[in-house]
Amino acid sequence: MAYNFQSESEVKEFIKNLGIEYRFGCYSEKKAEVCHLLADYLESIDKNYEKAGIVYKTTCDDYKYAKSCSKYATYALLGKGAKKSDFKAAYGYFDKGCELGDPTSCFHQGLLLITRNEEQGIAQNPIKGMALLEKSCNAEHSNACYYLSGMYIAGVRKSPKDTSSDKIEYAVAKDMKQAFKFALKGCELGNMYSCANLSQMYAKGDGVEKNPELAAKYRKIATDMQEDIQGGKTLSFQEGLT
Repeated sequence: MAYNFQSESEVKEFIKNLGIEYRFGCYSEKKAEVCHLLADYLESIDKNYEKAGIVYKTTCDDYKYAKSCSKYATYALLGKGAKKSDFKAAYGYFDKGCELGDPTSCFHQGLLLITRNEEQGIAQNPIKGMALLEKSCNAEHSNACYYLSGMYIAGVRKSPKDTSSDKIEYAVAKDMKQAFKFALKGCELGNMYSCANLSQMYAKGDGVEKNPELAAKYRKIATDMQEDIQGGKTLSFQEGLT
């Protein structure tokens, strides 16, 4: 059936039928991808976060669908659709998603280990956290590349309370060559901040030979990206659901 999307009533009918289609594909045909789309529908259209969370969790547990693991982990982290957040559950589901090959899950699992979340039951482990970020970066998650680059620029202190230069000990030492490598990959993947850092590295000769022409090139790339963001790209309906 062809729909007239200029008609409000036909748009409502289309959305309703889409929900019916997703429910059939999930509950009757037991298709993992369709179950994930159903959860997206419950989240985006029905605004029923409790049911959406249940479907994400079930799709992860029963069908081993990585994106659903990541979504449920995010729900647990934020307390979305629940009475409170649960960092340990979030970590567990990010771990599942990462093992199933979802780079976003690896990224967030890594961040939970890098930041201080002991009060939430997660022991800080920056070495493992950075390994997860690298896994995510290698799977082309641009934010993971950017975070890794930044960590190598600053180094990772063993104790963040030590502020005087003679007391600072690093769990991961500053390494501008590594920082450059991950900034370059992040920029190639479209991360604006990685491109900006890359420009500064070429301008100063940090981690790479000084090159004013390349510094200007990457500064322009970062500026163009910023202008695109400020221009306000509009998502299509399907992009918004997935």
